[in-house]
Amino acid sequence: MAIHNITDNSFKRIFDDHRLFADFIRDFIQIDILAEIKPEDIEDISERFLPLFQENRDADTVKRIKLKGDTPLFVIAVLEHQSKVNFRSCFKMLQYICLVLDAWEKEAEKEKAGSSLLKDFKYPPVLPMIFYDGKGEWTAERNFLDRTHLNKVFEKYIPKFEYELINLNDYSEEEIMKFGGALSFLLLVNKLRNRRGSIQITQLPDDYVEKLRLQIPEDMNKLLVDVTLSLLEKSDYKRWEAEQAASLVKKAEQREYGGMFEAMIESMKEGQQEAWEEGWKGGREEGREEGREEHREYILSLLDQGLSAEEIRRRLEPEYKNSKVER
Repeated sequence: MAIHNITDNSFKRIFDDHRLFADFIRDFIQIDILAEIKPEDIEDISERFLPLFQENRDADTVKRIKLKGDTPLFVIAVLEHQSKVNFRSCFKMLQYICLVLDAWEKEAEKEKAGSSLLKDFKYPPVLPMIFYDGKGEWTAERNFLDRTHLNKVFEKYIPKFEYELINLNDYSEEEIMKFGGALSFLLLVNKLRNRRGSIQITQLPDDYVEKLRLQIPEDMNKLLVDVTLSLLEKSDYKRWEAEQAASLVKKAEQREYGGMFEAMIESMKEGQQEAWEEGWKGGREEGREEGREEHREYILSLLDQGLSAEEIRRRLEPEYKNSKVER
């Protein structure tokens, strides 16, 4: 399976959780009426439309959101993770919008025949948006008008709409952390996973991680860990590195050890045998990778001696303090 399909599937799982999807809308779409959206207001209706777009079953999502009053909002969310920009996006959005509005009209006709022919019949708003985290710049037209020949001559006859582009590359790590919550962590993992070395993920600010752990609902924990492992392992992270990053969002205090260091040690214990079998323990890399590998080897050797996490912490504390001073 291609890497971008793995990413699509991971983000489909994120968007399938309506708590995370509500956070996504509130964080990235600055419209006052959307700030009050709750998870229970969201209904997934993707299956009504995706059979027409078989190749995008893991990349496209259609939601119906209950707003104040009787009119809903329909959100079309398309995930673009490929390295090449999809220049067909605005036409694809036009297709989706027409399908959604046609389904709305048919639904209204079922409730009351002839209702769509009345003067006061209104169509609901549709919010089309693309989430992009590819490496290159997004250069595709966002307005269908700009994708049409002779658009100046026939401007008033051409559909005019823009999809909302949410480009993860436009947001710094600090801006993403300000969002807070589980979604921010997954976005950080996705943003940092292409930068070699897990240290950038595992050295997030302590106050951010602690707040994150307090905010994560118990029934969401497994989803966050699974998505983190999936994203990192498919980006050539070793299992122990991915486990170390995932340990940041595990409910460490409920597993009889507290704090980030103990979570990391426990994760290394769990992956120790697997790492040994796959030959990671004896691997040699250059530069910083070699240094991190040797550091991990040292911790594993202390684990082999039967030392507890607290004893290992005491041995490493001087080195840890010096590394923070150097940074």
